[in-house]
Amino acid sequence: MTGRTPPPMGTGPEGMRLRLRVRGQVQGVGFRPFVHGLAARLGLTGWVLNDADGVLLEAQGPGLDALPELLTNGAPPLARIDAVEVTALEPVAEEGGFAIRASDASGRAATMIGPDATVCPDCLAELFDHGDRRHLYPFLNCTHCGPRFTITRRLPYDRPQTSMAAFPMCGACAREYHDPADRRFHAQPTACPDCGPRLSHPIPDVLAAIRAGRIVAVKGLGGFHLACDAFSAGAVDRLRRVKQRNGKPFALMVANAASARRFVELGEAERLTLEDRARPILLLRRHPAGEGANGAEADRLAPGIAPDLGWLGIMLPYTPIHHLLFHEAAGRPAGTGWLEQPQDLALVMTSANPGGEPLAIDDAEAERRLAGIADLIVGHDREILVRADDSVLRLVAGAPAFLRRGRGHVPVPIRLPRAVPPLLAVGGHLKTTVCVTRGAEAFLSQHIGDLDNPATVGFLEETVEHLLRVLEVEPAAVAHDLHPDFQSTRYAAGLGRPLVPVQHHHAHVAAVLAEHGVEGDAVGLALDGFGLGADGGSWGGELLLAEAGGGFQRLGHLATLAQPGGDVAARQPWRMAAAALVALGRGGEVVPRFAAFGPAEGVRRMVERGIGAPPTSSCGRLFDAACGLLGVRPVAGFEGEAPMVLESLVRSPAVMDGGWSVREEGGARVLDPLPLLGRLADMEAQAGADLFHGTLAAALVDWAMPVLEGRGLGSVALSGGCLMNAVLAEGLAAGFAARGVRALLPRLAPANDGGLALGQAWVAATLPGAGVLSVGRPDRGGLP
Repeated sequence: MTGRTPPPMGTGPEGMRLRLRVRGQVQGVGFRPFVHGLAARLGLTGWVLNDADGVLLEAQGPGLDALPELLTNGAPPLARIDAVEVTALEPVAEEGGFAIRASDASGRAATMIGPDATVCPDCLAELFDHGDRRHLYPFLNCTHCGPRFTITRRLPYDRPQTSMAAFPMCGACAREYHDPADRRFHAQPTACPDCGPRLSHPIPDVLAAIRAGRIVAVKGLGGFHLACDAFSAGAVDRLRRVKQRNGKPFALMVANAASARRFVELGEAERLTLEDRARPILLLRRHPAGEGANGAEADRLAPGIAPDLGWLGIMLPYTPIHHLLFHEAAGRPAGTGWLEQPQDLALVMTSANPGGEPLAIDDAEAERRLAGIADLIVGHDREILVRADDSVLRLVAGAPAFLRRGRGHVPVPIRLPRAVPPLLAVGGHLKTTVCVTRGAEAFLSQHIGDLDNPATVGFLEETVEHLLRVLEVEPAAVAHDLHPDFQSTRYAAGLGRPLVPVQHHHAHVAAVLAEHGVEGDAVGLALDGFGLGADGGSWGGELLLAEAGGGFQRLGHLATLAQPGGDVAARQPWRMAAAALVALGRGGEVVPRFAAFGPAEGVRRMVERGIGAPPTSSCGRLFDAACGLLGVRPVAGFEGEAPMVLESLVRSPAVMDGGWSVREEGGARVLDPLPLLGRLADMEAQAGADLFHGTLAAALVDWAMPVLEGRGLGSVALSGGCLMNAVLAEGLAAGFAARGVRALLPRLAPANDGGLALGQAWVAATLPGAGVLSVGRPDRGGLP
């Protein structure tokens, strides 16, 4: 807790009244009922209410001295207390009891609604209690669980501001809602079978359809999932085909941690992350096929779930609907004991967003957009107001790191080291998110996606409008990527506000500095696929100095390789391998190696003549070159697939002596891994994967250390999409640690372009005039 003012001294509780302002995540989490209970225990009179700044209360009575400390100790599980501010008042005469007053909607919001949370243990007990009036009710919740962000239009968080406004409470629910001793006291989404939302299809029918190999669309908290039986190869292959998923892995939902252990390695840290109330998708190492009982269990899964990948994305049920499906599959046992036992049902659960468009959230929209994909659409009449994909995490160096930030974590703010002006940042083009700053908080939005179609651009606009509305922020400036042709840049230009263009890799480094609270000059590695450089070139393997004044210097970069065909090389790694062979003086090998995958002779000529093959310093394309040389996905189904498969092959990273060189070129340190690529050209895939990962990590440390030592810096920021690779990230962290340098890893925002908006906002906030006077145009190069 920060910012708490102690109670005034020198006056006894009988002659004092306190006004307490509680800031943080304190609305929609049962905080007012918690305060009411405290007042009863302490013998206090007064009142409590929600308002634009959080929770406000006044109290007096014999136990008053203990109140400020007790507000933070034992607060509701979904609450986050940032500050408790205390003011002494004159006591009020003849005040009767302690009241929860109606919310005050006046003023500009300084609080935030909480994220959606999984079903709590108390609600689960009711769900499976034959004697409870909510037995098997798919929409039960309380102050400690259930929907929040995805059903809220605006603050303050009260039922009329949510999609539950359409469901007047019955007498029984109203009595619980108004009873201070009840767990549903002022629980805004509370409902029951008599007055609440209804599911469109019975749970037994839904499970029967899945068991029959059908594809079922199931409405969740932030949108629809497409679900099928994970043991049915036919169903999985059909889902992949109709969704046009190419090779991208599917996530699995299993009943509990015991069920997950049948398929993946699950340590204590992994279990705690998997069971967190946010219920993310967690990437976990799968059991090797055919090895022991667990390997046999893993072999039962349809091979099309995550082809050739060493990890599975696993999540646990988080809505009553999910729990009811597993309960039905278990034979409807009484009580909750079955939740601790392994269950045989495993479901593919993937976002219902055909064609890369945003999630379907409305029942009628689902019927229209999912026609020809889903055999059965299971909707309900509680409206989803905010789209939110599932969050995706993996453990990196022993702690969770986001691969995608979404449901369960949005809109929890990222704390900044200081208060900044109100700013909007709109991210890049791929894996887009937006960020809004308010005071010392940065609100990074849910995953929006790639801005390749009008629907996703519309989702970008929808997300900005909602976030600005619920935060009640008027941005003083808009930060965006330096690339003038990104849809996000064009959107920023149309907002009619001062613009702050931010170089792509500078934003990557700045995002890590922002979440770690680093101010002042700092050195960072940005290891990425593509970003427009300040010189107009294709960057992606950068050693940068992020300056305290908001600028940056390019201290070094990876040696450039030709990128034959431009962007097409990201999906055809053999092209980057061909470029490496030409650079090695082995161009004669290009056609014999790669003629089966495309126009090998033409690509060789493009590289040799420098036509249609722009140079790039991209670390992502370096990974592609390694994959192509090792024969790992020479042609990929999606960008990034080949490096993902390559990482899956790693068993024991190794370092090649003389695998790289460092030279000075134009005032920059250039890291050249060409000797390593030459060695990979003559290796088999698994040993090559070990050598590539180990050597690259060692080379990057060797490259950066003289810069860090020369500037007397004890930390380095690591960022960019290549840091999604846990082997590389952990190798870098260990390598720098061995040299006495702390590696700052992305944790609270994705390392890939999903974290760009946070970095853009932080750069804008550190520019002279706090990003307001430093105004650029979207069509100009360089920084303002």
